[in-house]
Amino acid sequence: MHVNTFDRYMAGSSRLHQLDPRVKVVLTLLFIISNVLLPDGSWLAFLAAWLILLLLNSSANFSFGYLFKRSLIALPFALAAITVIFVQPGEPLTSLTWGSRTITISDAGVVRFASIVIRSWLSVQAAILLTATTQFPDMMHALRHLKVPAILISIISFMYRYLFVLVDEALRLLRAREARSARLVNDGKHGGTVFWRAKVTGSMVGQLFVRSFERSDKVYNAMLARGYRGQLLTMNPHIMTQLDWLFLALGMGLILALQVIGRLL
Repeated sequence: MHVNTFDRYMAGSSRLHQLDPRVKVVLTLLFIISNVLLPDGSWLAFLAAWLILLLLNSSANFSFGYLFKRSLIALPFALAAITVIFVQPGEPLTSLTWGSRTITISDAGVVRFASIVIRSWLSVQAAILLTATTQFPDMMHALRHLKVPAILISIISFMYRYLFVLVDEALRLLRAREARSARLVNDGKHGGTVFWRAKVTGSMVGQLFVRSFERSDKVYNAMLARGYRGQLLTMNPHIMTQLDWLFLALGMGLILALQVIGRLL
């Protein structure tokens, strides 16, 4: 399995790539919180936030399609909020009759639904920029500096690292199944019955669990033998420079300006 299967980091030499990961993590979280706090229907503030993201995307030397296409993954999940257009009090726009019930769509409900979708879309774009310009070890190191509980950082780090190993193990099981499932090429069949396939799949899942459990025990003992004490070390010292502080102050100022625009304009 290729390393980029899960890793979304895009190597580059832009200033955004070189920025201290603590600054990027803090500004990303503040940006997402700012989106949540903006009033419904703050279209000008939403537009300003999107322009900021596009500017950062351009400064990182990413194409417009890179950010836009990947952010569309948030839209299906945001559609779960579509019920607000029926339950939010407001001026009725139209009514739908379903049997003996009448469902009314309000203007306030439509505005809230559109705002939720835009908030989700902008927040996902900010997260994409963070992961595309920050290597995973640097991000974990930043979380440790930001006083995130060490046990939580360790769980995230090991989950990320051994997710690759788990998928590799699953691929080996699939290749072994294919190698042991001889059949005529043109017989029009691709295996046994549904129950037979379910049995084979269940057996594979069980084997994968046993192999994963055994591997985790070996990895734990190997880490203890190599002096692991609960902290992931990195060769990057992550020293905040004057430019990092300036970027942090500028970012916080822009986020504050978004709140002012959303409430006054």
